[in-house]
Amino acid sequence: MLTAFTAALLLITVSELGDKTFFIAVILAMHHPRRLVFIGVTAALAAMTILSVLFGQAVSLLPKVYIHYAEIALFVAFGIKLLYDASKMPAACDTEVVEEAEAAVKKADLQLPKQKTSLAIVIEAFGLTFMAEWGDRTQIATIALAAGNNPIGVTIGAILGHAICAAIAVIGGKMIAGRISERQLTLIGGCLFLVFGVVAAIEGA
Repeated sequence: MLTAFTAALLLITVSELGDKTFFIAVILAMHHPRRLVFIGVTAALAAMTILSVLFGQAVSLLPKVYIHYAEIALFVAFGIKLLYDASKMPAACDTEVVEEAEAAVKKADLQLPKQKTSLAIVIEAFGLTFMAEWGDRTQIATIALAAGNNPIGVTIGAILGHAICAAIAVIGGKMIAGRISERQLTLIGGCLFLVFGVVAAIEGA
């Protein structure tokens, strides 16, 4: 359980910093109460984590040998992809990710009344984050981890990792957003995925 918790915590924390959902939380926190944004964002990420773990547990019913090789292949493939993406990125913050987050928030704001209630803000943060996270690499990684590791450990570790990133985004995101090097974070994330792929291969052997 401790191994699953640590793996999920490290993988999610590194992968989510500087991601689209991170910047959505940053932008929302600039316009709305941080507490409400944090609640909405964390709830969405927790819901996505639980769904991913449940899917991972369903996948775990398949023959163990298939799960083992699929887990290794996923981690190695993601690791190589992230390292390749990092090599193509500028050293500074990726403005494209920030612009996508801003566009998503503006679109959501237009659909809501100007005088927003606390519930409306929480729902907006939840909806934007949930949709942005769907199909993201961290969701696939959570599914892979849950298929071959303790589901409770993966769930707790992933939710804690998401909560840490959400807290950083809403509390100090405005100050650090321009200083985040997505290239470095993507490089670290790629290395982590490769490490977990190797660990999965060794444990299977």
